[in-house]
Amino acid sequence: MTTTLIRGGLVITAAEETHADVLIDGGRIVALADHAAELPWNADQVIDATGKYVIPGGVDAHTHMEMPFGGTYASDTFETGTRAAAWGGTTTIVDFAIQSVGSGLREGLDAWHAKAEGNCAIDYGFHMILADVNEHSLKEMDALVGEGVTSFKLFMAYPGVFYSDDGKILRAMQHAAGNGGLIMMHAENGIAIDVLVEQAVAAGRTDPRHHGEVRKALLEAEATHRAIQLARVAGSPLYVVHVSATEAVAEITRARDLGLPVFGETCPQYLFLSTDNLAEPDFEGAKYVCSTPLRPVEHQDALWRSLRTDDLSVVSTDHCPFCFTGQKELGRGDFSKIPNGMPGVENRMDLLHQAVVEGRISRRRWIEIACAAPARMFGLYPRKGTIAPGADADIVLYDPHAEQVMSAETHHMNVDYSAYEGRRTTGRVHTVLSRGELVIDGRRYVGHAGHGRYQPRGTCQYLG
Repeated sequence: MTTTLIRGGLVITAAEETHADVLIDGGRIVALADHAAELPWNADQVIDATGKYVIPGGVDAHTHMEMPFGGTYASDTFETGTRAAAWGGTTTIVDFAIQSVGSGLREGLDAWHAKAEGNCAIDYGFHMILADVNEHSLKEMDALVGEGVTSFKLFMAYPGVFYSDDGKILRAMQHAAGNGGLIMMHAENGIAIDVLVEQAVAAGRTDPRHHGEVRKALLEAEATHRAIQLARVAGSPLYVVHVSATEAVAEITRARDLGLPVFGETCPQYLFLSTDNLAEPDFEGAKYVCSTPLRPVEHQDALWRSLRTDDLSVVSTDHCPFCFTGQKELGRGDFSKIPNGMPGVENRMDLLHQAVVEGRISRRRWIEIACAAPARMFGLYPRKGTIAPGADADIVLYDPHAEQVMSAETHHMNVDYSAYEGRRTTGRVHTVLSRGELVIDGRRYVGHAGHGRYQPRGTCQYLG
């Protein structure tokens, strides 16, 4: 394997910023040294990073490639989705394998391994969705933790599909408390939401904007509160996914102020988009239907503030794209039939850098919430999420001054629209290495399906 020297860049991690050269050998980082140091480093390949940031590859801990939903499938495959992730500076994803009701966890996990193996351009791991909590699946959790699937997602939403009642949630939490697993929660009161959906459709309120109106912020907050209390009873840690509402943030903040092992994640769509998008005319609002839903713009300040104070610890994408033509259109005349999900795996690093440009977060916080914190949260650190000797050489050369306009015409996700169409941002990925191999070389894709390897994970590194 070739040795590579990255010279002349500003190395940024969650902990520090330093002008340093980075030496890579055997797919790993072997040394860092000050630019001025006279070192006898002879590398097969030298990459000039002058004027660029040298940052860890992003870790997107919430994606749904090829996910079945609402009679269709997410439009990105593991091949197209991981290629797009690389274009956006992400070098590791953690996707969700799904247990079907009536089947075991193993069957679901094997199915997702089959989808991903040999098809990924970057490294990947799996969470497990628990759709059927019973004695057999609870025992299977132990085996999965032992082989590196250490996080389990449950749903308080989607009755009849993924929904678990409080008793099943408590049992899963109790089991996770014993085996070291991390419970991830979709916190919305799905039983109440279904009543409001039924009433809205019966009254003729069928436009996409009503999706946001019926999935009320208070029902996200109520479910978040309930999940936290169930976790306290079980003695289990809790990770609340895609937090979107001020009231839900307040529940997480209160729990963290008590010292509880409760963590929160938000996504770029909640930081940059709002119910104004859901209300776009001519059914265009369907492009923005996801759950939890987009909120009124005033919720964004609470999300940004909580990212600065670490009450929200991670920004993931919940990337689950459906094309507008032929997929989102399934909900014309009934918003409840619009497939829930949005594209974003390619946009996350750039949007968060725009927040740096605008002074909302610091450069190191950018790297923390997009790289280091998700790697620690899901047992991948320091192999992933940082630039240090011994870490995998997952490295991005990032041009902080390049300007771009986000558009479906130029993105690489397999979806026919961009949620950020026409948005101007400053900063762009220039070069990407995954385990020392070039995937993006000066804005050219040189990677290939099959380079990405499955990554068994340890348990959450914020615990104990």
